[in-house]
Amino acid sequence: MDANNFRVGTRWSASFFSLSDGVRTMTLPDITELFATDEKCRELLERLRWPNGPECPRCKGQKLARLSAKLLYCPECDYQFSVTVGSIFHDSHLPLNKWFMVTLLLCEARKGISANQIKRTVGVSYKTAWYLCHRIRAAMKEVDRPMMDGTVEVDETYVGGRPPRGSKPGRGTPKEVVIGIRQRGGDLRFFHASDAKSGTLAQYIRENVSQDVEVMVTDEFTSYPGAMKKTGFTAKHKTIKHKSGIYAIGDVHTNTVESAFSLLKRGIVGSWHKISAKHLPAYLDEMTFRFNRRKSPALFLDTLRHMVTAPVLTFEKLTA
Repeated sequence: MDANNFRVGTRWSASFFSLSDGVRTMTLPDITELFATDEKCRELLERLRWPNGPECPRCKGQKLARLSAKLLYCPECDYQFSVTVGSIFHDSHLPLNKWFMVTLLLCEARKGISANQIKRTVGVSYKTAWYLCHRIRAAMKEVDRPMMDGTVEVDETYVGGRPPRGSKPGRGTPKEVVIGIRQRGGDLRFFHASDAKSGTLAQYIRENVSQDVEVMVTDEFTSYPGAMKKTGFTAKHKTIKHKSGIYAIGDVHTNTVESAFSLLKRGIVGSWHKISAKHLPAYLDEMTFRFNRRKSPALFLDTLRHMVTAPVLTFEKLTA
């Protein structure tokens, strides 16, 4: 992101953005210092939502009148609005600087942060913290994603409660299935799947992996050959046999996607503790969004941009 876009008429921008280094990583002291007021928060949100200047969300007109620091007015369609209308922030009574704090906490927690921890840290009710976290997660869901190529690893894991007594762990348990696809040197994607059959695996591979992929690497799970046949990647498929105690033969391994699974499970066990099957996709979206931007100093700003442009998520819809 170009730092110049955020230097117009702001006293805090000179310290927050550096022309030589671009955007620097945000910290909690930055939130309290630079975004202490609602006006300063709205200024940043306006620049993220409307980089070319404010426009009416109804008619897209740009000949607007500013009624206050919060309200804008469009004379063309006789509509009053603010930067948060029709976004994840819509109808929230929580101060925007607290929104910013919670967003930063979610961004910087590699293994996630629980609603109970947000409740204690920010000083809100559990219901508010839970709803707040889920709205931020909803904004982290990415719709337009490029197809993966190069070397791509595919694996599946199982998350949930303890299996019934006497049953074996892993495949065959009533746990939830999570499919992971990771391009080496590229993005990670997690999916909550109904099962790990070849048809299901083929669907996710077909929707996310380009036909120009060089190598597809999996373990020896019996569903993968059928999935590769259905997607046309049989000739590019390489297998590593974990049951034989082999975890890498040169570049043939699934270690990079498995390391991401490890991070996910640490988040479930150590941070969230309990996740329902209904909301599991939201947690997977959060984990992959943060993981794919883990080296970006603009992670906080990128998250805010998604939040101010994502559609409204009502409490009724979330809990339906």
